[in-house]
Amino acid sequence: MAAECLAQAGHRVTVFDAMPSVGRKFLLAGIGGMNITHSEALPDFISRYGDAAGQVGDWLARFSPDDLRAWIHGLGIDTFVGSSGRVFPKDMKAAPLLRAWLQRLRSLGVQFAPRHRWLGFAECEQGLRLRLATPDGELEHDCAAAVLALGGASWPKLGSDGSWQTLLAAHGVAIAPLRPANCGFDIGWSPIFSEKFAGEPLKPVIADFTDLRGQRWHKQGEAMITASGIEGGLIYAISAPLRDAIERTGSATLTLDLLPGRDEARVLAELNKPRGSKSLTAHLQSRAGISGVRAGLLREVLSKDQMNDMTRVAKTLKALPLKLTAPRPIAEVISSAGGVRFDAMTEQLMLKNVPGVFCAGEMLDWEAPTGGYLLTACFASGRVAAQGVLDYLTATK
Repeated sequence: MAAECLAQAGHRVTVFDAMPSVGRKFLLAGIGGMNITHSEALPDFISRYGDAAGQVGDWLARFSPDDLRAWIHGLGIDTFVGSSGRVFPKDMKAAPLLRAWLQRLRSLGVQFAPRHRWLGFAECEQGLRLRLATPDGELEHDCAAAVLALGGASWPKLGSDGSWQTLLAAHGVAIAPLRPANCGFDIGWSPIFSEKFAGEPLKPVIADFTDLRGQRWHKQGEAMITASGIEGGLIYAISAPLRDAIERTGSATLTLDLLPGRDEARVLAELNKPRGSKSLTAHLQSRAGISGVRAGLLREVLSKDQMNDMTRVAKTLKALPLKLTAPRPIAEVISSAGGVRFDAMTEQLMLKNVPGVFCAGEMLDWEAPTGGYLLTACFASGRVAAQGVLDYLTATK
């Protein structure tokens, strides 16, 4: 996005990419449907960025979700709004959008240099000199300004391995530690439960959690049991406060309502009906519709004696406690939190300690839930960085 803006302003632009081809993480984001942005009102949209809402809101004031949709349409790609309010390309794919975008960039004269990994800066009397590792050895490249869009630390096999942290820290750039975001969590199931139910969906359920600030997170959605814990859209939506609680206290207790739409009194009334010769398993299924993974969860948190206490069972079905002990490793999660701190940059995203170098995207200290918020802010930050470069070049002529 920064390259497009700078090329449109008449500058010579080269995009260096450590990977063999560009846009690999962009293509990953399109697996399962390219959720490009969200249609909700801008104030609600901005609130999704939590502590960074002020900074990201400034970016979105310059390039809003509606501006992003218009930009996509300008590439010849239609979009539509799904039932959840999420916005997708008409064909739900990332590849056609990327192809159209790269064609535009090349028509603007943008040069692409794959397999070029940034290694830092070399000494230079004027402007900047980039050090780059290439298949033919290290080379140096002079430029008037540079935009770093190096990602966080999720999915490192696609290029975002976080190795830039050491390079920038050497210049005194303040960096918040990179942490998992939009992630699943470890619970520590019993071997029997893990073997039997890993991969089983939970839908619909309601997750409930009160964070360290006293804010209650209460949301209905879908989750999935994993071999080590739990993940899925519902969990990702509240992963930031869950992660923060684990970091502060060592664990976080999330409760799940396994029977949305039925209150505890109604569930208890059904369970208290005579069981006759039915087994407990058959009774739970016939009276409350509890079987499979939901019944497994009950047995995972209740003892054998407690399973025969219908008052306790009803209460647990409406608020089943799960003790989360750790987020999944950052390399396997959807995105990362942390990065270059905002106080290390100007409002135009230039590093205060390295004039002429701008940063954009996930390598900055912000995070957002899934739903189009991640991509939208990345795009907008690229536009802001580009305008910063233009202003910098004008000021240093």
